[in-house]
Amino acid sequence: MAVERTLILVKPDAMRRGLAGEILRRFETRGLEVKAARLVRVERELAELHYEVHRARSAATSRSPCRTTSCTGRTRPRLLPPRSRSGFPMTSSSDKNVALWTRVNAEYTDEHARGAWAADEISWGPFGISESEIDVLGSVDGLDVVELGCGTAYFSAWLARRGARPVGVDPTPAQLATARRMQAEFGLEFPLVEAFAENVPLPDSSFDLVHSEYGASIWADPYRWVPEAARLLRPGGRLVFLHGTPLATLCLPDVGDATTELQRPYFGLHRLEWTPDGGVEFQLTYGGWIDVLRGAGFEIERLVELQAPERAQRHEYYTDFDPEWSRKWPSEEIWVARKRS
Repeated sequence: MAVERTLILVKPDAMRRGLAGEILRRFETRGLEVKAARLVRVERELAELHYEVHRARSAATSRSPCRTTSCTGRTRPRLLPPRSRSGFPMTSSSDKNVALWTRVNAEYTDEHARGAWAADEISWGPFGISESEIDVLGSVDGLDVVELGCGTAYFSAWLARRGARPVGVDPTPAQLATARRMQAEFGLEFPLVEAFAENVPLPDSSFDLVHSEYGASIWADPYRWVPEAARLLRPGGRLVFLHGTPLATLCLPDVGDATTELQRPYFGLHRLEWTPDGGVEFQLTYGGWIDVLRGAGFEIERLVELQAPERAQRHEYYTDFDPEWSRKWPSEEIWVARKRS
C-alpha cells in the first residue's frame, strides 16, 4: 500500500490559537489517516522555501484544488467516518473507545458511581492519592471548570461541592446516562456534554481550569486535545491532567503487570492498542509532551510523579496497576500547565 509523507506547516499565529489539532482533523475528514506526527519548529527561511515549492507543484499538478489546500497527490475514494452527535467525525479509535467504555460502564462504573459521588475527599487515580497531599488543584471556588472525558462525572461533582462551576464532557452515552442519574440522586446539577475532547462544542476562552483524570489524558490524541484545551481556557487558565507515565508504558507487556524490563521502544510513542478488543490509548515521550504543551501555548508549572502509598492495594477492576511496582517506580503522573497570557 502506498504511503504519502506530507509536511504540514502551521503558522505561529495558528499555533497560538491552538489550531494544530483542527488542521489534523481536516486531513481525516478528507479520508486521510495521520499515522504519526511530530511537532518541530522550522526557521522562517526554510518554511518559506517549502511553501514556494508546494505552491508551484500544486499549480502544475492540480486541476481542481480543495477548498483549504491544493491536492498534489492521488487519493482513493473512501466513505467518510460516522459522526457523533457533536458533529465530530469519529475515527476508528473513537469508535473503539466508545465501545470499550460502554462495556466498562456495564461491568463496573455504573454500579460504583454512587460510591465515587459520595466521597468527601478529592483523590487521584486507582491508588486514591489525596489531593490534600499533593495540592495540584488549589482552590477551585468560583472557577469555571471543564472536565474532558468525565465518565460518570464524579470528579466534576467533587469540584462542584467546592464552589466550582463544572461542565462534564464525554463521548460515551452510557457514562453520561449514569452521571445524570447521579445528579438527580445527589441533587447536584451541572452541564453534561456528549462530545469528544478533540472538538468540544463550547466557546473559546470560557474556562479557568481544564482537567482530566484518565479521560482525554489517555483516550484522546494529545496532538488534538491539548490544543483544544488551550482554546477553551482563558489566558492564565490552568490545565491539570493525570495519566500513566511513559516509564510504565515502556514496562507494560500487552497483557499483565509492568515488568522490570523494557517491553517496547521509547522513541515513537503515540498510539497504543494493547489487545484487539480493547480501546486505543495515547502516550508520548517526555520531550513530546513538553513540545505539545508549549506548542499549544502552555507554560509547564509542575510534573508530579505519584508513588503508590504503603497502604495501596490492587484495584478490584483496574488491575493493571501493580502497587508493589508503583511504590518503586512512578506508574502515574500529573501535569500542571498554565496558558500564557
